[in-house]
Amino acid sequence: MNENVLDASAMLAIIQHEKGADYMTDEIMANAVMSTVNLAEVQSKLVKNGYDPKYAWLDSTSMLQSEEPFTSDQARIAGDLMAQTANYGLSLGDRACLALAISLNAPIYTTEKLWQKLKLGIKIHVIR
Repeated sequence: MNENVLDASAMLAIIQHEKGADYMTDEIMANAVMSTVNLAEVQSKLVKNGYDPKYAWLDSTSMLQSEEPFTSDQARIAGDLMAQTANYGLSLGDRACLALAISLNAPIYTTEKLWQKLKLGIKIHVIR
């Protein structure tokens, strides 16, 4: 299967109809997966912005093919990424997303332009 990993920023762009949401075609979304770490980020931001928690979760998960648990292998990769990404100020959530994509050898979709500078052996699509 050819998964497409979504960063929290990409999912928020879709849900909130922000610039870049139109980049996320049905073809991309048919194979969309997210780390549960990034789903927690989306849920937190939506609830903080006044969304009903139940509907925030439904909006986030209903568009995904799967919700990927944060594994110990991904935790190791995320920790290892600190050495390569420290100068960029990436959060644990950012590195969890990258770790999922690395473990799946899958492309990432994000709004984070800074990620274009990363050389991690995976394709990074910046949607705006």
